[in-house]
Amino acid sequence: MASIAEKEFTHKPLKDEIYDALHRQIIAGKYRPGDWLRQEDIASQMGVSMTPVREALDLLVAKGLAERVPYRGVRVREVSAREVVEAYGLRLMLEAMIAREAAMNSTEGQISKLQAIMDEMDRHVELSEMPQERQLSREFHAAIAEASGNSLLTQLYTIVSNAFPDWLLYEALYRKPELVSGSVTQTHDEHTSILDALKKRDADLAVKVSLEHVMESGRWLETYRDIPAKLLREQEKQVTHLMKKSK
Repeated sequence: MASIAEKEFTHKPLKDEIYDALHRQIIAGKYRPGDWLRQEDIASQMGVSMTPVREALDLLVAKGLAERVPYRGVRVREVSAREVVEAYGLRLMLEAMIAREAAMNSTEGQISKLQAIMDEMDRHVELSEMPQERQLSREFHAAIAEASGNSLLTQLYTIVSNAFPDWLLYEALYRKPELVSGSVTQTHDEHTSILDALKKRDADLAVKVSLEHVMESGRWLETYRDIPAKLLREQEKQVTHLMKKSK
């Protein structure tokens, strides 16, 4: 039987392919905060040697998804309430900056890529498909960051989005499956609003709808992860002035 490496790891450096696979598994909840990422187990499961696995784990640590514990190994990063609030505030600011620059700088090809990601998301609407939907949502936002044309901003966004615990929000869908339909519909509508603003080259509108989209995540953090509302509102106050022009 062909190994996973032989089947899937064909287009990028092996360490990057392994990183992508582990990243998807973390987002999907296969590995949860605090879980250890054992090099031997991962290498065996993926049919690869230890070296690219170690390099992939280094990438996970560098991008903020994992942490290295001296003499013990690497584990999925556990995020405190304070860190969640900090990441939320930074994401609000970066989403606003990215939305404005993407509205001004995105190409037709990049707009088409965003539409294709949305079309694919529309095919994943069941509870069992939430890991795929979650990954596609992250790809949608990463593609907007790329469309900003600002490489440093894109790098910062990658770090902050990795620190933002969106995988924790999706746990609510598994505990309360009745939320799935409404959540999928709302995400689709919010992404549509963002994409429409980018298509219109309306920077102010792009900022407004992008911030509203992230603030919806703030409401989920408050309701399903018990993050203090006061702390979330304080972060939102730092960016709400950016929305005034579009009202």
